[in-house]
Parts: sequence; C-alpha cells; structure tokens
Amino acid sequence: MSEPQNMYGSSRFGYASAVVERYPAVRAGIVHATGLANGPSPPGLIDAYTSQQKATADRLATTPIAEIPSIKAWRQAFTRFGAKPTQHRNAAEALLRRIGKQGDIPSINTLVDIGNLVSIRHALPVAVFDLGGIAGTITVGLAEGTEPFTDLGAAGATVSPDPGEVVFVDEEGVVCARRWCWRQSAQSATTSDTVEALAVVEGLHETAAQDVAAAVADLRALLASHQPQSQSRSQTTTEGRRG
Repeated sequence: MSEPQNMYGSSRFGYASAVVERYPAVRAGIVHATGLANGPSPPGLIDAYTSQQKATADRLATTPIAEIPSIKAWRQAFTRFGAKPTQHRNAAEALLRRIGKQGDIPSINTLVDIGNLVSIRHALPVAVFDLGGIAGTITVGLAEGTEPFTDLGAAGATVSPDPGEVVFVDEEGVVCARRWCWRQSAQSATTSDTVEALAVVEGLHETAAQDVAAAVADLRALLASHQPQSQSRSQTTTEGRRG
C-alpha cells in the first residue's frame, strides 16, 4: 500500500494514491473529537434521532433507495473493486434499507447514534472510529489480501480482505473497515471507554463536496449539543488530489 496522501493537515487520516487515481471523484470530511464521554444517548438526542428516522422513512416512501445519487455512486464503486453491491451494502444504504423494512434503527450509544443520524439525513456513509483502538494514521487503500480484520458483526472472527479491496488500515496493517464503507472492525468501534474519535464522511456523487460539508457541520453541531465537554475540529476536501 502506498504512502497516504495527507489531505487534511492531520496525521490521522489519508488516502493512498492508488485510491485517488482510481476514484478521483471521492470527497471526504473528517471530524476529530477529543474529551468525549460516550455512553447511552441522552433524551434530546434520542428525540432528534427518532424524528430524523421518521423524516427519512417519509422520504423513502417516494424516492427509491437505488435512485438516490449518493447510493448509486457507491454501488458503482463497490462493483469496480469486486464487491457485489446488493450483497455488501455501503453503510448508508444499509441504514436506509433498515428504516424502509423495519421502520427504525435502535439506539446504540451517543457517538454511533450521532453518526447514524447524520448518515440517514444525508444518505452518506459515516464511520466513527475509536482512535484508542487504532495505531497511528488511517489510510484508505487497496488491500494486499493478508491484512487482519476482526469483524464487528461476526462474533470477533478474524479474516482478511480480498486483494484489491478498498479498506481502511492503520499503521500496523490492521484493517479498520472492509469494503470501503461496509463494516468496521471490532477494535475501531466506539464504546463507553471512547475518549477520542475520528468521524469520516465520504461521497462519490456529483454534489458530494457540498453534501459532505453539510454532514460534517451536522456532526459538529450534534457533538456540541450532546457532548458539550468535548472539543472537535474538522476538515473537508473540495477536489480530488493525487498522492
């Protein structure tokens, strides 16, 4: 995997040049939050989350998920690196489909709920990583196929990604997320012990730059409201760059 491209003036996140070359339309935003006290979501956040889920359900009643531009672009990207988009849904599509089929998404904790609220509002994948479980910089790159991944959704099973798959990987070669924005690792998931986190929002569609910026603003506003003791800083990309 090539050296990460530093797009943010931050040592914690970047893209390998191979990803930027293959997917030049990618736009991203990050929010680095410290001083967190993660736990059950407070009533105000639960109310906002429930309200957004209802609004999203109403929107999906008239707009098929497959026709949402951001979702369509992620499906195309998944197909390009060999993942079947109808078998491995990007995180935003998975949440939208749950609302469409089951009507709601259960509360998990403050940070996860904030990320999911923003994800369904903007139809963009939002990953929230516990930096305490990650070694150094997160790089979005192409997997060699030998890197370890501990699956959050499979009882802690350790597997490896497919060669050429887009993954998030730390400086020790441990995969933090597979199939780009499909599923996070167990080590990177936020818990009640999380005090420092990195939220990553990405898009590939025509209006991704504006939509990612709006999602980042929402993330910071929700953190300020529901984690008032925390501090956050953010950065977004406005154009594709090469490493």
